[in-house]
Amino acid sequence: MSEAVLAGAREGRDGAREFGRELASAGDLLQLLRTGRATTRSDLRRLTGLSRTAIVNRVSALSDAGLVLLGAELASTGGRPPGSLVFNHTAGVVLAVAIGRSRSQVAVFDLAGTELAASAVDQEIGAGPDEVMPVVAEQLAGLLGPDSPPVLGIAVSLPGVVDPERGASVDTPVLPGWNDVPLAPYLTEVADAPLFLANDADAMARSEYLGHAQADGGMRNLLVLKASTGIGLGVLADRAIVAGSRGGAGDLGHTKVPDAVGRPCRCGDTGCLETVAAGWALVARLQAEGRAVSHVRDLVAHARGGDAEAKQLLRESGRQVGELLAVAINLLNPQAVVLGGDMSEVYDVYAAGIRESVYARSSAFATRELQFLPATYGDRAGLVGCAALAIKRVLSPAAVDARLVG
Repeated sequence: MSEAVLAGAREGRDGAREFGRELASAGDLLQLLRTGRATTRSDLRRLTGLSRTAIVNRVSALSDAGLVLLGAELASTGGRPPGSLVFNHTAGVVLAVAIGRSRSQVAVFDLAGTELAASAVDQEIGAGPDEVMPVVAEQLAGLLGPDSPPVLGIAVSLPGVVDPERGASVDTPVLPGWNDVPLAPYLTEVADAPLFLANDADAMARSEYLGHAQADGGMRNLLVLKASTGIGLGVLADRAIVAGSRGGAGDLGHTKVPDAVGRPCRCGDTGCLETVAAGWALVARLQAEGRAVSHVRDLVAHARGGDAEAKQLLRESGRQVGELLAVAINLLNPQAVVLGGDMSEVYDVYAAGIRESVYARSSAFATRELQFLPATYGDRAGLVGCAALAIKRVLSPAAVDARLVG
């Protein structure tokens, strides 16, 4: 991934802000360099209106912090002209953690979004944070070598509704025992770095900042479906993540649908979409028939192997989900629906069910140019989205300026 793409992975309008009479800080200059809008001191002067002395001082601070390499340092290798300025994507790393119901993925990324190391570990279904997080911390520590660059930030994704300010889950039926438990203390021995928390569907949506929604010519309006053990929806509207007033936007799986009337849901209510379309419900249906399945990944494996019943269940799940997606499509008019999560791995089967309902229920105008696309990063989407979140936060102008002062 290029620095320009990552720097453009912003919520809201693209590009660096217009400075007007406000003096550009060192963090602002770094943003201009990362986006490719500037490559020399002269570019920075032209774009910001700062004096030569101010530019020199700010660039020196960035260079001293290791965030910018001067062209003279690279000229001997034939890399860049002597007067150029280059963002140093090896100045630090970010850690990404995607926690699911039965598996946790962890990875280390450089500041350009390149994955340096990764691992995954299975966990008991229903395991609490005291069981899962120490293993996550151990895995992360094992990925960091003695000569690793400093860890600048850690991003974690969880299913359900999260509170990013407290760094804790608020409503996560799939992970009992996690609500209101701050996660940062579990990782303090791994790195002295800020923790950023995101909902898993939102993290998947963020990964598309580096895929279908790239700043350079990508789409601006997407619905990103995560269909796995549970069902969630990430929303990109004009390239901004829509989280809602309390972080609950996109909780598609717990919307009431007619076919689910009276069916008990794991959230404690009845009649939710998940009871007829989520991975856990489909697995329970097969188990009741005596089939040897324990996770939605088993169902997907059967479908891949040509199992007619498994394929029919996945298509019917897609049809059920598509009925609600049709409403979201009419409301938000996205350019594309991106399908991710375990069930989307049998893409043709699952997408066929969704398309059937969407084209039957959405307006002709909303679907005229609508595309259906697989998630860019497949089962790594959660990790990539977490990395994008962490990099965005730690390299924001305000965060860079605070680091230079500190």
